[in-house]
Amino acid sequence: MNRRTSLSVAALLLLPLNASARPLPDDPLERRCWLQFTADRTTVNLFAESTPVTFSNLRDGFQVRSPLWVEFGIRGMGVMPAGNKREQTGHHHLLIDTPLPASVADPIPFSDKHRHFGKGQTAVALELSPGPHNLRLLFADHEHRPYFVFSRKMNIIVTGSRKDLPKPKIDPARFAETCQAWYQDEVTTPPTAEKLVYVKNLRNGETVGSPFLLKLGVVGLGVAAERTAIADTGFFQIDVRQNRSVLRSLRLSDGQTETVLDLEPGDYDLDLNFLAGNGRTLLRDELQVTVSKRQTMTRPSATRRSPEAFPVEAAGAVAAAMVRCAGSDCDLRP
Repeated sequence: MNRRTSLSVAALLLLPLNASARPLPDDPLERRCWLQFTADRTTVNLFAESTPVTFSNLRDGFQVRSPLWVEFGIRGMGVMPAGNKREQTGHHHLLIDTPLPASVADPIPFSDKHRHFGKGQTAVALELSPGPHNLRLLFADHEHRPYFVFSRKMNIIVTGSRKDLPKPKIDPARFAETCQAWYQDEVTTPPTAEKLVYVKNLRNGETVGSPFLLKLGVVGLGVAAERTAIADTGFFQIDVRQNRSVLRSLRLSDGQTETVLDLEPGDYDLDLNFLAGNGRTLLRDELQVTVSKRQTMTRPSATRRSPEAFPVEAAGAVAAAMVRCAGSDCDLRP
C-alpha cells in the first residue's frame, strides 16, 4: 500500500460515523408495534392531493410529552439557509397556535408563535405547555417571504413534561390502545446525539415494499445545496449497495431531504452521507433494509369516487425519474 492510499484510508477511518443506524426495538411488543406503522411511514403517495410540506413524524391527534421532536419534510423543493437566494429552495417555519399569515408579500414575523429555522434545520426539540396545541409548517424564501407552501394543521395534546411523566408502556391485554400511546411517544422522543445524520422513517433491518419513500434528517447541522460555502451545512448522498457492490448513488445536491427508491426484492445496505458544499464528508451512517415485494400504487381518480390502480411499473418509472433528477429541478405530475 503506497503512502497516498494509506493517507486516504486513514482519513476515511477518521470520518464521523454514527454508532449505528437506529435499531428496531428489542422488546417484542414494541417491535411489533413499530412494524405496524412501516407502510404508513414509507408508502409513496405520488399523486395524492396533499401538501408538499409535511410533518415527517407527527399525525393529527397525537398525544405527546414535552419536549417533543418535530421533524420537517418538503418534496419538490430543496432546503437552503435564509439569506441565500436560490431557485426552488427555502427554509422551514413552524407556526404554533396561530393562523397562516394574511399576506404572501410580507416576511414572516419573528415571535414565539412563528419559529424560524433559517439555518436549514430539518427538525427541532419543541417545548410546549401541557394541553392542546396546533402546529403548521410554512416554507419561505431567502427573505422569509412565504411561498404559501404549507402543511396541514396538526392538532396535538401535550400530556406533560418528559421529566415528570414515564414513557408509555405496551400492555399485551390492551395492545391496540397502548401501542398507539407508545408509538406516538417513540417517534417524538428527541435524539440525544449532538450531531447525527439519519433516515427519519426507517430503522435498521426493516422490511419494506418498493417503491418506498426515504425521509432524511440531520442533527446539529443545516441543509444547503452543493457547492455553497455556508458554515455548518451540507447535503445528502445515498449509496445503495447489494453484496458489497454499489448499485446506484443518489446525490441530493439541491438540498432535497426526501427521495424515492425503487428496488427489486432483496437485501440492501444504504450508506447515508452528509457532505459539505465542497463534497467533504461531515457525517455518515449505514442502514440495512429488505425489500419484500413490488407493490401496486393507488391514486385518487378524477371523480374522487374510487381509487384507481397505479401499476408498479409506472410508479417505478416515476420513482426512477425522481432519482435521475435528484440533483436538478423536477416537476413530476400525473
